[in-house]
Amino acid sequence: MNIKKYFGLGAILLLLSGCYNQPGLVSDNSYNRTKTGALLGAVTGAVVGYNSGNHHNKRGAVAGAVAGAVAGTSIGYLLDRQANQIADALGTGVANDPLAAKDPNRTIVVMKYPDHVRVLFRDKMMFATGSSKLQPSARNKVARLASVLRQYPQTVVGVAGFTDNRGSYSYNQKLSLNRAASVARLLSVNGKRPRIKGCSYNKPLVPNTSARNMAINRRVEVYLYNDPSRMTDPCQ
Repeated sequence: MNIKKYFGLGAILLLLSGCYNQPGLVSDNSYNRTKTGALLGAVTGAVVGYNSGNHHNKRGAVAGAVAGAVAGTSIGYLLDRQANQIADALGTGVANDPLAAKDPNRTIVVMKYPDHVRVLFRDKMMFATGSSKLQPSARNKVARLASVLRQYPQTVVGVAGFTDNRGSYSYNQKLSLNRAASVARLLSVNGKRPRIKGCSYNKPLVPNTSARNMAINRRVEVYLYNDPSRMTDPCQ
C-alpha cells in the first residue's frame, strides 16, 4: 500500500487522535477509554479491511476503519460508563494515578485500564484481623458494587485476596482465598460466580517493611472484564 492509499485512514485516525487526551493523575471522569477504543478499533479494522478488500483502492481499509472504530467505541464506552457508575456507587472517584493503590488513606480505589476495571478494597475496612467475615460496612460497599454489575450481564468478574508476609505462606494463601470468596459470594449476580484467587503475600504493592506498608498490602481486588480471554493471573 503506497502513501496515497493511507490517506483516507489517516484522516480518520487524525480526527480520533485529536480528541484523545491523557487521563488526569488524580481522578478521571472522562471517557478516554471510549476514545482510545475507537482509535485502536479503527487501526485494527483498517488492516483487516484492507487485507480482505481490493488492493487497488482504499475503500476496504476505510470501511474497515469505520467498522473498527464503532466496535472500539462501544467497548471503550462500556468500560468508562461502568467504572464511573461503580465509583459513584462506592462514594469515590475514578483514580488513574498509579500511586493511588499505594495510598493508605484510600480505603477504596477504582481504576480504569484499556481492557478492564479494577476495584481495590483495603483490608482495614473489610475484615477483622485474621477473619474472612465481611464487616457490615464492607458488606454494604460490596453489595453496592453488585447492584451495578447486575446492569452488565456480559461482564466477567475476578476476585483476588492479598495479605502481608506475616505468618506462613500457606496460612496466608488460605486466608486470602477465603476473603476473596466472601466478596465473590456477594458479587455472584446474573447467574455467574466470579473467579477467585488467593494470592497470599504475592504481588505486594509496597515492601512489607513496616506496619503501614503491611496494611497497604492487605487488600481484596475485583477485576471486571468484557472479554474473558483478556483476564490474567492477579497473583503474578
